[in-house]
Amino acid sequence: MTNTKPGGPDLRDLQLLVSLSRHRNFSRAADACGISQPAFSTRIRKMEERFALPLVHRGNSFMGFTREGEVVLKWARKLLADAEGLRQEIDVLNDNLGGKLVLGVIPTALPFAARVSSQLRQRHPNLSIEIHSLSTGQIERHLNDFSLDAGIIYYEDAEPETTVKLYEEKYVLITPDALVPRGDRQITWSEAARLPLCLLTDNMRNRQLIDAVFERVGAVPTVVMEATGFTAVLAQVASGHAATIAPAGVAETFLALNSTVQLELVEPSVSHAIGLSIKDQTPVLPIVQALRRAVKASL
Repeated sequence: MTNTKPGGPDLRDLQLLVSLSRHRNFSRAADACGISQPAFSTRIRKMEERFALPLVHRGNSFMGFTREGEVVLKWARKLLADAEGLRQEIDVLNDNLGGKLVLGVIPTALPFAARVSSQLRQRHPNLSIEIHSLSTGQIERHLNDFSLDAGIIYYEDAEPETTVKLYEEKYVLITPDALVPRGDRQITWSEAARLPLCLLTDNMRNRQLIDAVFERVGAVPTVVMEATGFTAVLAQVASGHAATIAPAGVAETFLALNSTVQLELVEPSVSHAIGLSIKDQTPVLPIVQALRRAVKASL
């Protein structure tokens, strides 16, 4: 690639690059941006010429970003976020905050995120909210590359300088009533380990925390099924085939059936703090300030 005099890309070029990252396909990214694929590809190539660097791995289709492309992509998101912040500041002056807030949320905190979203929409009806159910590690990575505005994650796993503690997540056993004696209100972790359990997969932080409790009490759980999300887990419980361990908020939001019971888990009583993590940015985006107010109102 020939060297040319460096020149900064305009915001439209950066939008194209971010769209390519989102869609991982030239044609779909071009459609999302409202231009033809040839025009889209031409602008990406011109951007590479201005940087005198390859940004994209190409084959018969999009094959990912080069190392240099990942760096440019990170700054593209940052610059677009700053431009969006400017637009939001103007909206605030007119009492008409709009735009899109992108949240990464661990699966156990989705009920809380739903309450926050409701608060935001009541106060700012022109605001659009995008929630991604992600692992803690994924949320941290996406906060660092500016593809998320904020994350709701386990507080102990987050950077304390950029995270505030929200609430304690306490666990209950959700089980078909046929698996436990009627009238019970509590169950020990050791007793729960002997029941057929459906839990999240072991790459999920919630599962790792649960396994650590079982190890602490010297019990080996009877895991008969695993899933990557609570929808599949709770479907198994509802069918009567297995019990599960979940935060009380998940149980109250997603499963209230006459055929199931919820038992407090004791010996030990365990809780883990959930926090709101926001990448340190100056000035703070108005949409992020609105999020903080909605979170406070939801607690």
